[in-house]
Amino acid sequence: MRLTIVFLAALSTQAQMQDNQERRLNCDQERRWRGDRSERHCEMKEQTVPATGRIVVDGGQNGGVSVKGWLRNDVLIRAQMQGSAPTFSEARAMVQQINVTASGGQIFASGPQPGKDSYWAVSYEIFVPQHSDLSLKVHNGGVSISDVRGVIEFDALNGGASLKRLAGTVRGKTVNGGLNVELMGDRWDGTEFDTATTNGGVNMVIPASYSARFETGTVNGHINVDFPVTVSGKIDRSLSMNLGNGGPLVRAVTTNGGVNLKRKT
Repeated sequence: MRLTIVFLAALSTQAQMQDNQERRLNCDQERRWRGDRSERHCEMKEQTVPATGRIVVDGGQNGGVSVKGWLRNDVLIRAQMQGSAPTFSEARAMVQQINVTASGGQIFASGPQPGKDSYWAVSYEIFVPQHSDLSLKVHNGGVSISDVRGVIEFDALNGGASLKRLAGTVRGKTVNGGLNVELMGDRWDGTEFDTATTNGGVNMVIPASYSARFETGTVNGHINVDFPVTVSGKIDRSLSMNLGNGGPLVRAVTTNGGVNLKRKT
């Protein structure tokens, strides 16, 4: 009976996930550095590789990572490669020296040594099977993960995190960026959801009938809740309570920033 309930819960979660097919990352979205008059060049590169069950992405020094679940069994990696230099030919030459490696579930980029007035960056849009484990690390870029169930870890420096319709075990942190979370279903399908940001707000959308052991808080900021909650004591800088019938831990906290909780009807 217990196995049947778990199986049905997994089917319910999968039914609420989206089959992402739209390719959004392109060179119209190229980043601007420093506001100077440098010339820029951008190219897109795509490659499809077999699924390995676990994807590890190192975003390097500059660039974001977006991971989307879909119903296919392979992995599509779309890389937006950008270069900035005093002349267009130098910017294009930098981009042409960038090499994106995708082997054994490891994804990373290498390229020429940046100069005083020249930079390069790679941002990723990656489509993975909905049942995948993820480990993402970015520096000067954001993280976006949607419609994936698995062991999911992320670490973002100078970038926010968007987390939508996830399940499994999720742990991650950001520094200098907010957390935007959209939960689904009537409870967390997995072990836990544990996230934190140092400098940024927390915005979370929670289904009306959701059950969880819920925790949030801020050191410097306010907590706004747009639906009735039952707690012991005063809501000040932290909030810990059972939503509905309780359940696995769902936690999203910040050090410097506000917390906004909205009910999804």
